[in-house]
Amino acid sequence: MNHVAVTSSESKIRLTAFFVLLFILTYLITRNPWLILFLLIDFSFRSTPELAKYSPLANLSGLISKTFRLANKPVYMPPKRFAARIGLLFIITIIIAHNSNPGTLILGSTIALFAALESLAGFCTACWIYSAFMRLRSH
Repeated sequence: MNHVAVTSSESKIRLTAFFVLLFILTYLITRNPWLILFLLIDFSFRSTPELAKYSPLANLSGLISKTFRLANKPVYMPPKRFAARIGLLFIITIIIAHNSNPGTLILGSTIALFAALESLAGFCTACWIYSAFMRLRSH
């Protein structure tokens, strides 16, 4: 039987969002395509349950969480995977719009805002959308 994590640590998730924030802001400043390609790979891993364990940012966040013994509050993963898929769509769109200054600035700023909300305030916008959709679906 395939065992895919149903929960993860809130500290690990918030740290991962912080690293996304750093990468996307650095990309917006430098326009270095390697940064956005790295995020493409990382979001691809995190949006797929079977591949999430290969995410470089999640692994780094997990290592930091363990090293500093950060709180291990469990978080339900399906909304987080939905959020990663939304992030993946944004990253793909940024890659397509790479040479369009207004397009990449708007898309990148949007990801930066969502990553900042998650990492600094613990609010996941896509998770909220996921939960609202599930409530509507159950009615």
